[in-house]
Amino acid sequence: MARQSTMISTGTVAKNRKANFNYAIEETVEAGLILTGAEVKSLRQGRASINESYAAPQDGALYLLNASILEYGSIGYMKHTAARPRKLLLHKKELKRLMGAVARKGYTLIPLELYFNARGIAKIKIGLGVGKNTVDRREDIKKRDWNREKRRLLKGG
Repeated sequence: MARQSTMISTGTVAKNRKANFNYAIEETVEAGLILTGAEVKSLRQGRASINESYAAPQDGALYLLNASILEYGSIGYMKHTAARPRKLLLHKKELKRLMGAVARKGYTLIPLELYFNARGIAKIKIGLGVGKNTVDRREDIKKRDWNREKRRLLKGG
């Protein structure tokens, strides 16, 4: 009998579900991550969270802060810190443009999704957005509730 693997070779590892509720996302960018071997193994087991995380410029590069990748259990000597800053890999033009938008216009870089692409490489989708105020959030809730009500009525419920 073959053992079933719980490893993720491609697909989503973690999603930030509240990002679209708390921020008005204007643009998305795909970035690579600099990770250790134990972090990649932990990601393949799906042991990551990007809720409450953000990307910020430090020392001329973008870093992913407050993202939690739990320690890989069966490794002894290569342990990593769960919430350490991780450098993001972007093209120079993208990096300058994003850092300029954050500095000048008051945008925020929000991680939306952490996943493995078709080649099995860990990537993160980052959204450039502005924080929503309470009124905008209430409007979103009203629209969502109305759409749900419409579907229910059209279905014949």
